[in-house]
Amino acid sequence: MQAQDLVVIAFPSEDKAEQVREKLLEMQKDYLISVEDAVVAVRKPDGSVKLNQTFSTAAAGGVKGAFWGFLIGLIFLNPLLGAALGAASGAISGTYSDFGVNNRFMKEVADAVPPGGAALFALLGKMTTDKVVDSLKGAGGAVLRTSFEKSTDEALRAALAAKNPT
Repeated sequence: MQAQDLVVIAFPSEDKAEQVREKLLEMQKDYLISVEDAVVAVRKPDGSVKLNQTFSTAAAGGVKGAFWGFLIGLIFLNPLLGAALGAASGAISGTYSDFGVNNRFMKEVADAVPPGGAALFALLGKMTTDKVVDSLKGAGGAVLRTSFEKSTDEALRAALAAKNPT
């Protein structure tokens, strides 16, 4: 299994956190980074925390459940009923599943973000560190936590704090 690193970056707004998440996903298309999970936790003015997931666990569970339900339905000569029941049970189980970064951990850390702000939680696999860090120059935000080695952590902090490139 490939090693994964977690980075949590606080931003003054949800829009800024979403922009950086989108930038990470674009770099993934260029094979510069492997994004296992990227969630934006938004601290609402009332103090509650909303999680913007990259994919729906209910939808993923529904697809998986429909597939297995269809196969089981073939055995009992009713594949459509099996697929429907499988999709429903898969969607329900997917709703209560937690993939990637732990939701409770994200909500606890997001409590440190001021109301109206947001935190980007990114679970990263392999990455071309120098190119990724260079792409994030001037993005703003403050690193709250990382599991990177010291040199990568320092380079990321410096890149985020740098002035926007012209």
